[in-house]
Amino acid sequence: MTVFSFAFYMFATITVAAGLMVTLSRNPVHSVLWLILAFLSTSGLFVLLGAEFVAMLLVIVYVGAVAVLFLFVVMMLDIDFAALKGEMARAMPLGLLIAVVLLMQISIGLGVWTVADGAGALRQAVAPTEIENTRALGMLIYDKYFLLFQLAGLILLVAMIGAILLTLRHRKDVKRQNVLQQMWRDPAKAMELKDVKPGQGL
Repeated sequence: MTVFSFAFYMFATITVAAGLMVTLSRNPVHSVLWLILAFLSTSGLFVLLGAEFVAMLLVIVYVGAVAVLFLFVVMMLDIDFAALKGEMARAMPLGLLIAVVLLMQISIGLGVWTVADGAGALRQAVAPTEIENTRALGMLIYDKYFLLFQLAGLILLVAMIGAILLTLRHRKDVKRQNVLQQMWRDPAKAMELKDVKPGQGL
C-alpha cells in the first residue's frame, strides 16, 4: 500500500467516523468538536486530490469561523439536556422511518449505478505544472461562470435580507435611539433653565 492510499483511507475513515459521532454524541459540545475533526479530515482529502485552495478555505472558513462560532454558541446557551433527550426520544420513530426511507433510496440508486465510458478521463484534474489550482478556480468562477456566480451571490443577499425582515420585531416597550432626531435637534431648545426660588420645588 502506497503512502497516498494509506493517507486517503485514514482521512476517509476519520471523516466517516467523525460524521457519525456528530449525530450520535449526547453532548452538543462534543458534537461540535467531532464536526471540527470531520472538517479537518475532509480538508486532508482535498489536499490529496490536489485542491489545496479549497482545503485551506475549509480550514479557515469552516473550522476557524463557523465551527468555533457553533462551539461558543452551544457553550454559552443554557441547554436543558434532560428536556433535549426527552424531545429526541419522542421524535425517534419518525427519525428512524425517514432514515429507512433514505437508506432505501440510496440502495436503489447504487443498485442501478453504471459508469460511463469516458468518465475516468473527465474526472482527471489539470496537471499542477500547467496551471495552479487557485488560478484554475479563479478562471472558472470569474470567467466561465461569472454570471452564475453573481446570480448566486444575489440570491444569497435576497435570502439574507428576507431573513432579517422576517425576524425583525419592533417592540414599543424598548427605548430606541433616533440618530436623525439627535442630529437635527436645536441646541437652544435642548436645555431649559428654571429659576427655582428657595424653599420651592420644581
